[in-house]
Amino acid sequence: MTDRATAAAGVRWVDRPTGSDAQFRGLAPVSSKVAWVSGTEGTVLRTTDGGRHWRDVSPGGDSGDLEFRDIEAWDDQHAVVMSIGEGGDSRIYRTGNGGRTWQRTFQNPSKAAFYDCLSFWDRRHGLAMSDPVKGKFRVLVTNDGGRTWAKRPSDGMPAALDGEFGFAASGTCLVTAGKSDAWIASGGAAARVYHSADRGRTWTVTDTPVVRSDAGGIFSLAVRDQRTLVAVGGDFEKPDKTQRTSAFSEDRGLTWQLGGDLHGYRSGAAFLPRTAETGSPSQGVVAVGPTGTDVSYDGAVTWKRVDRGSLDAVECTADGACWGSGSDGRVAVLRGLG
Repeated sequence: MTDRATAAAGVRWVDRPTGSDAQFRGLAPVSSKVAWVSGTEGTVLRTTDGGRHWRDVSPGGDSGDLEFRDIEAWDDQHAVVMSIGEGGDSRIYRTGNGGRTWQRTFQNPSKAAFYDCLSFWDRRHGLAMSDPVKGKFRVLVTNDGGRTWAKRPSDGMPAALDGEFGFAASGTCLVTAGKSDAWIASGGAAARVYHSADRGRTWTVTDTPVVRSDAGGIFSLAVRDQRTLVAVGGDFEKPDKTQRTSAFSEDRGLTWQLGGDLHGYRSGAAFLPRTAETGSPSQGVVAVGPTGTDVSYDGAVTWKRVDRGSLDAVECTADGACWGSGSDGRVAVLRGLG
C-alpha cells in the first residue's frame, strides 16, 4: 500500500460512552480534553477529561422538547447552542459558567424562518443562518459572544432558488474563517455555496457539482483557511449513493471542482489537524455519515472508507484531536491519524 493508504487503513474511532440515548448532531470540541455535544430532547453534555466522564448541562425548563442541532464552545465554561424548528422552536441559548445556567438570547419570531447553523470567528463575533425567508437566506449577527443577535438586512443576500434550503445535519452548513469570511451551503433545488467576505453584510453565490435532489445537496462545509474548502453531502434518502458526493475549492469558494466519490451520503466533514497529516499540510479531510467514515489525504480528490459505523458530525481541534458524534448517544475520538 502507499503511505497514504497505509495511514488511512490505521484510522479508527474509539467510543467515549455518554450514557445518553440522544442523537448528537451538535458537536463542539475545544481540545483533546474538553468537548460539548448537543442533541435531541434538549440535551447538552460536557466533558473535561477527554470523554471519560460526561456531565449533563442541559438548559432545562421549557427546552426539554427541543432539538439542539448546533453548538459552539471556546472553553469548558462558555458555549452557545441552537435549537431548530419552525417559529419559536428555533432558539439560541448561551452559558458562561459551564452550563450551570443558560440564558435564552434569541427566539425566532417568524413563522417562515427555520434556523440551521451557527458559526463564530472568535469569542465575540458570529453568525446564525435560517432557511430562506421571502426568497433569501436569513442571517443573524452577534458582536457580544451570543448575548444579543440582530438580523442582517437582506439587500446583500442573493435570491435563493425555489426549493433551495440548508441542512441542519451537523452544524456545518455555515462555516467561518479568518476575521470576516463566511460560507453557507445549500441543498434541495440547488447545491450552491454562498460566500461573504464582510461578516455577512454582502454575499455572492456559486454553483457546485455536488448532487442535488429533494433530500440532497451539500450537508457540510470544511474550511482550512480562507482559500481551501471541501463540501460533502449526497442524498439522505439514498444513503448508499456515492456519485457526486464531494467537491473542493482552492479559491475561497469562487469555483468548485468535483471531488472523489464518498462511500455514501456524508453529513459532516472536517480538515484533519496539521500534526496528524501524512500528505501536504492542508490536504487531510475526514467525512462522516450514517454508513461510515471516509478519509482523504489529497483534499477530497480521493477518499478511503475507514469505518462503517454511523456518525453525524465531526470536528477537529488545534491540539490534534478529532471528535465525532451521532445517534444513540454516540461520541467517539479518532485514533491512528499520525
